[in-house]
Amino acid sequence: GMSKNQTQGLSIQEAAVKLRESFNQRETIILVADCEVEYSGRASSKLGRGERIVLIKGDGTTIVHRPYGSTPVNYQPEGSILSVRAESNRLVISAVRPKPSEELKIYAYRVLGLYTFKLEDTAKFDMWGDEDDIKRAIMAYPLEVLGEELKPIEEEVKLGTAGFADLLMIDNNGNYVLIEVKKDTAGVDAVYQLKRYIDRLSMSTGRHVRGILVAPGFTKSALIALEKESIEYKQISLQKVSKILRNTKVGLPL
Repeated sequence: GMSKNQTQGLSIQEAAVKLRESFNQRETIILVADCEVEYSGRASSKLGRGERIVLIKGDGTTIVHRPYGSTPVNYQPEGSILSVRAESNRLVISAVRPKPSEELKIYAYRVLGLYTFKLEDTAKFDMWGDEDDIKRAIMAYPLEVLGEELKPIEEEVKLGTAGFADLLMIDNNGNYVLIEVKKDTAGVDAVYQLKRYIDRLSMSTGRHVRGILVAPGFTKSALIALEKESIEYKQISLQKVSKILRNTKVGLPL
């Protein structure tokens, strides 16, 4: 929806009325003010006066940002109970979390800006790709993703009782390359899973088989096992994979 923007020159009394109305409407509020902040709960803290940005969401989430840095200096989670009152020279905003009992108090002496919005946002959050996306990117763009030209042979390769390997490719020297993809940090079990596939394939073909474990990260024990079994690994970023797929024709239909 559109914003009912009122900004500079709002008196403390006017701001209190407007905030109370917005709390009742469960609107999203951006307040820019010269304020002090006090927190009391498991610990307590106080931040002297300064010009800050306060975000208050319809679900009670309250976040105080200084004009620099990416982390809020104070916040209360969703479900906080909001109230506001005007004192003679300042606005007092309170966000209370009943359990465990915590209170964030914002004392605003001067309102530099107050913006309220009725916002709609129902989109589902699409994480950057899953294992299928990574596999698709490797098959189509091995050079970009793995740093070498490999030709795809097969996906979901059945290797007898050892199970199914993610990808079978072939390198420029004619070696088979088995690739196992994990979308989360790969642990030692992933290394030995890939080793079973390599052993099975080299036994059944009598050829040298390379293995590459592909993941966004690797545990310490996975790195030790990779070294010990001389299996290669490649760290990839899901963000980069998603970019490669987006900028090319093999991405998912949007």
